[in-house]
Amino acid sequence: GVNLGQAIAWARKLPVIGVSHLAAHVFAGLLEEPDLRPPVLGLVVSGGHSDLVRWQEDGSIAVIGRTIDDAAGEAFDKGARILGLPFPGGPAIDALAATGDPRAIRFPRPRAPGLDFSFSGVKTALLYEVRKRKSISDQARADLAASYQEAIVDALLQRVEGALFPSPARGGGPGWGPAPTIVLGGGVARNRRLREAARARLGKAAHLVIPAPELCTDNAAMIGVAALIEWDRRGPDPTPFDADPSLGFA
Repeated sequence: GVNLGQAIAWARKLPVIGVSHLAAHVFAGLLEEPDLRPPVLGLVVSGGHSDLVRWQEDGSIAVIGRTIDDAAGEAFDKGARILGLPFPGGPAIDALAATGDPRAIRFPRPRAPGLDFSFSGVKTALLYEVRKRKSISDQARADLAASYQEAIVDALLQRVEGALFPSPARGGGPGWGPAPTIVLGGGVARNRRLREAARARLGKAAHLVIPAPELCTDNAAMIGVAALIEWDRRGPDPTPFDADPSLGFA
């Protein structure tokens, strides 16, 4: 894909700009609100990533928290497999949880140092809960899905709140200002409960931007926005260059 893009650009005498697709998930907020400006706190959650980042005034993105084991999307996939649900697990759990009680089982909230995430413990707790039951009715399965989803969503939002409001006396936290802005991105940001809970818990204290569901998964529109930002920040890249799977948010 990278080589094809460079070949097309060369043939048409167009500049080429390499971008991070992870950073593009944060910049996707501009597709909802074109006037969005940093500093912005971004929560990027997908099958391979759970990152808390700061989109800084110079256009760069700094990681301030990340998963130390499973990503949130990976936890959904593994949880779905434990519950006998199809892949991908996130949409399957989301759909089943709609008919369940999120308070039926109090799964442990993942704990990690600082603003990091950890989801391996809640997955193990679900596995033990399922194993100790001789049978699981349809309603019990829905309750398990809803309770498991609630634990993951709660853990994600706890870290967002921790970044913005480190203590009641410090308001929006250092460097965020009195009305902090938050952008949710990545495939897990399509999750119905995450979107609902984020609005309920963060909507009054911060300016919350959640792209439309189709703009949360990988898409060309967010890559285009990222290219515009990088064009303004550093201009086109010299060619040829290779794809960098470990690029991160750089």
